[in-house]
Amino acid sequence: MRPMKSIKQIRALLWLWWRRVRTLAGDDAYERYLAHRACHDADGGPPPTRAEFYRRELERKWNRPHRCC
Repeated sequence: MRPMKSIKQIRALLWLWWRRVRTLAGDDAYERYLAHRACHDADGGPPPTRAEFYRRELERKWNRPHRCC
């Protein structure tokens, strides 16, 4: 019989699973952008707000020509 995992281990696994789900869904894109910006673009002015960031991302995604080939 396997011993039961401790509550801390279960919480850690759930936290890792939740982070993976957020990454796959793109929900953590703003946090990843801020982390990347902090490392690579130190003097680029203030970062956009979360709403501005998502608006720009939607525009980038949908305002380009879509072609099948």
